[in-house]
Amino acid sequence: MKRWTKAVAVFLAVTVTAACGAGGRPEGDQKGSTVGVTDTTIKIGAHFPLTGVAAPGYSEIPSGHQAYYDYVNANGGVHGRKIEFVVKDDGYNPTTTSAVTNELVLKEEIFAMVGGLGTPTHSAVVDFLNNSKVPDLFVSSGSLRWGDDPKKAPFTFGWQPDYEIEGKIIGDWVRKNLPNAKIGLFLQDDDFGRDGEKGARRYLGEQIVEVAKYSPGNTDIAPQIAKLKAAGVDLVLGFTVPSYTALSQLASLKIGFKPKWFYSNVGSDPALVGSLLARFSEGKVTNGASLIDGVVTTEYLPGVDAPDNAWTKLWQNVWKAHGKGGDLTNYRIYGMAQAYTFVQALQAAGKDLTRERIVEVLQQSGKTFAGPGLAPFRYTGENHLGISGMSVVELKGGVGKDLTPVLVTDLGDAPIEANDSAANDAPPPNGIAGS
Repeated sequence: MKRWTKAVAVFLAVTVTAACGAGGRPEGDQKGSTVGVTDTTIKIGAHFPLTGVAAPGYSEIPSGHQAYYDYVNANGGVHGRKIEFVVKDDGYNPTTTSAVTNELVLKEEIFAMVGGLGTPTHSAVVDFLNNSKVPDLFVSSGSLRWGDDPKKAPFTFGWQPDYEIEGKIIGDWVRKNLPNAKIGLFLQDDDFGRDGEKGARRYLGEQIVEVAKYSPGNTDIAPQIAKLKAAGVDLVLGFTVPSYTALSQLASLKIGFKPKWFYSNVGSDPALVGSLLARFSEGKVTNGASLIDGVVTTEYLPGVDAPDNAWTKLWQNVWKAHGKGGDLTNYRIYGMAQAYTFVQALQAAGKDLTRERIVEVLQQSGKTFAGPGLAPFRYTGENHLGISGMSVVELKGGVGKDLTPVLVTDLGDAPIEANDSAANDAPPPNGIAGS
C-alpha cells in the first residue's frame, strides 16, 4: 500500500473513531485525539524482535516495560488510568514491522507507540506513525532520525544517546588514550553504523585504516574480520548488536586475530554476549564472558553490575513483584527505565490526556525529567533526541569499571564536557515516576 493511501486510511479511521466514541473518551471540550484513552485505561503498543537473530537480549526489553506498568497499575495507575501494553513480534524484519504497526494503529487503536525497537525496522514505520499523528515515543535505537529534525517527524522522540554522540565520545577517548592505534571499524550497515562512524571520524582521522560492514541476518562475517586483520588493525571499534559482537569474537578467535576491542553500548552486555559465545561455539567456548574481559565500552544507565544503586534497587523490587520469570537483566532494566520516562510524561500531561498533549509536554519540560540516565535528556521543540551522554568503562569480570566521568555532548561540533547534573537523581520513595 502506498504511503498516501495508508495516511488516508488512518485519517478515516481516526475520524470515525472520534465521531462514534470508539477507542477514546468523548471529546467534549477536549482538544486533540484521545484514541486509545478511556476514563480507566491507556492502551499503548510496541514492536520488538521476540524471535529471530536480534531476539537475544532485545526480546527481554518489553518484559521490563510490562513489569513497571504492572507496578504502576498496582499502585493506582496514572491519573486513575491503568496502562495496557500490546507487544507485537516483528522478528527484526522491516516488512513485518510495517504489518504489525498497522495492526497496532488501526486494529488495536493504540494511544502511542512506546519503545519500538531497531534502526532498520523502525525506519520502515516512522513516516506512517507521524502521518497518522500517533505519538512515537522513546524509540529503542540511537538513530538520529528519531529527533534531529522534529519538523520531519514531529511525533517521534528518541530516548537513549544517539549513535553520533556515542561515536564522538568513543573517538575522543581513543584519540587521547590510544593515539598510535591502527583502527578498524566493524559496523552494522545502516544508520547505526553510519552515525557511529560519523561521530568517531571527527576525532580519529587518519588513525582509521580499514572499515568492514555486515548486514543483519548474514551471519558469515569471516571475510570482514579477515579484512581487518589484513590491514594490520590493532584496535577495532564495533558498532554491533549483541549477536554480531559474539560472532566477531568467534571469527577473530578462529584466525588468531587479537586486537583490542571497543564496542558501542548496544552490543556489549557481558552476560548476554558471554551466553551467545557459548551457544554459537556449540560449547567450545565454555566461559564466553572471559573473551570480552578487557573490552572497552560505554554506559548511560546503572545496570545489574551496580546492585547498590538506588535505581537498580527499585528495578529489583519491581521485577521481584511483577516479573514474569527469569532474572533481572540489563535489557529488562532498559525497558523499565523507558517505561519510567513514559509514566513521567503521562503524569506531566495531566488528566486531560491527548496525543498532542503528551508531545507538547515532552517538548516543554522533558529536558527537566529526572530518571536513571547518567546524563540529562535533550528534549525541546527543536530537538527530540534523548539522553545527552555516557561514561567510558572497561569490562572486568562482567562489571564496568569507569575510565571517565559522565561525558555529555550534542551533534556536530558541540564540545564534549564532563557533567554530573544527573548524579543526584533518585527515584521517589514509592517508585512511581512523577509522583
